[in-house]
Amino acid sequence: MAYVDGFAASVPDDNKAAFIAHAKSAAGVFLDHGALSVRDCWGDDVPEGEVTSFPMAVKCAEGETVVLSWVIWPDKATRDAGWAAAMADPRFDPADTPMPFDGKRMIIGGFETVFEA
Repeated sequence: MAYVDGFAASVPDDNKAAFIAHAKSAAGVFLDHGALSVRDCWGDDVPEGEVTSFPMAVKCAEGETVVLSWVIWPDKATRDAGWAAAMADPRFDPADTPMPFDGKRMIIGGFETVFEA
């Protein structure tokens, strides 16, 4: 089954266009290195929680929006090779394409698919 990389971050509202440009650039790199698909989503209905929530997890501040992104890979081996290739790809150089958000508050993880409908 597919392997999924998931990301959540808090992006300043004023950086929405920059985030979309950054996401398109990153997607091209991932797709060129074996990803099957990439999805980036701008928060629309992301409520604050009392104990935990997306806004709390990424320390979303006033004037920021939670974004949720994921990359689908055919399997973990392709993902591992794809990430290694992406990190070496000059299009992925943060000096050329800086993240339009605080990367220290980004949550990232790799997930094995256990069910799909």
